[in-house]
Amino acid sequence: MSLRRSGQASLPLLVAVTMTGTVALHIFVPALAAAAADLGTTPVAAQLTITLYLVGLACGQLVYGPLSDRFGRRPVLIAGLSLYLAGLLLAIPATSIEVLVVARVMQSLGACGSLVLGRAMVRDVSTPTDAARKIAILTMAMTLTPALAPAIGGLVAGAFGWRAVFVVLAAVVAGLGALVVLTLPETNRRPIALPGIGAVAGAYLRLLRSPAYRAYVIAGACAGTSLYAFLAVAPFLLVDRLGRSSQEVGLDCLIVVAGMVLGSAVAGRIAGRVPIRRAAKVGNGLCLAAALTLLAVDRTGQLTVVTLLAPLVLYAAGIGLLGPNAVAGLMNVDPHAAGSASSLYGFLQMGLGALFTLAVAAWHDGSATPVAATLLAASGIAALSLSRV
Repeated sequence: MSLRRSGQASLPLLVAVTMTGTVALHIFVPALAAAAADLGTTPVAAQLTITLYLVGLACGQLVYGPLSDRFGRRPVLIAGLSLYLAGLLLAIPATSIEVLVVARVMQSLGACGSLVLGRAMVRDVSTPTDAARKIAILTMAMTLTPALAPAIGGLVAGAFGWRAVFVVLAAVVAGLGALVVLTLPETNRRPIALPGIGAVAGAYLRLLRSPAYRAYVIAGACAGTSLYAFLAVAPFLLVDRLGRSSQEVGLDCLIVVAGMVLGSAVAGRIAGRVPIRRAAKVGNGLCLAAALTLLAVDRTGQLTVVTLLAPLVLYAAGIGLLGPNAVAGLMNVDPHAAGSASSLYGFLQMGLGALFTLAVAAWHDGSATPVAATLLAASGIAALSLSRV
């Protein structure tokens, strides 16, 4: 009997669906320099494929939730995966940066459906007692995505070229889409009418009027995607400045983001024993120290692969500790508006990520100073926000 007929949703499939939401963002990072060279464009123009992907992820998260509440999770998810696949297929033969940018926007607008609806479906099929365990698994999987994807992308691009990254991802998304169509049941048993734009905006404004919500959402959003400032310029910084290969860039990104996994593991171990506010501040303190260290290293001419990666690993560990505690804090502000709180957080997180990558791309001068200054600004804003709770 299929899962669809039995009415049971597969947790591994839901985890895989959710993970695909950001895979296309991270897997392309090691291939960025090669794509720019092949298409005859500048690093700034090539980095738009990262920045605009984040913009699409940010905006789309505000749309998919209400649509799935009205029309069901399954059809909206299938539509999103179809758009995702179309964007990947458009990117493979791209002969100009303009076509590639359009393809990346299509990918992001489709992929963010996976990001939103995977989480929603996990909640739909979970009892209150079981929800925490399943969401913890989902969170760990999401943490692993930016750690594994760059390494895979670097290996594929190094062996077969940058276009092969989209070929591999298209095969994965097509296979996942087929499993969704064939096996995944509808989990939204109580569809509701689409709320008006005014009602949705009102819910968001009510949350933003809360000082605690503002503090946690700004701190979490600033820290959560500020590391994208490094990922966006990593190929140019590591290859052009430090002489690394595409394969090594992927492994370097894996090492950095592994720090986030470590921080998340620590956050899980201390949950319930250390107050959320304190844990969030400790995590952000690590981010501040790491950003200052990286800035000092670059300005004194001591930049090497080791002195670049070590502060970034520490910064990522700080994010891993700050992020889950910031999310817990903002979700506790109004339990009856948890969905809106989560959607608004996702929008702000990806929106700020786009700003961070745009800033570091515009400032890119071949040094690590733009990255260090951007990380320092993000953690400084987060520190100011957390001082209000």
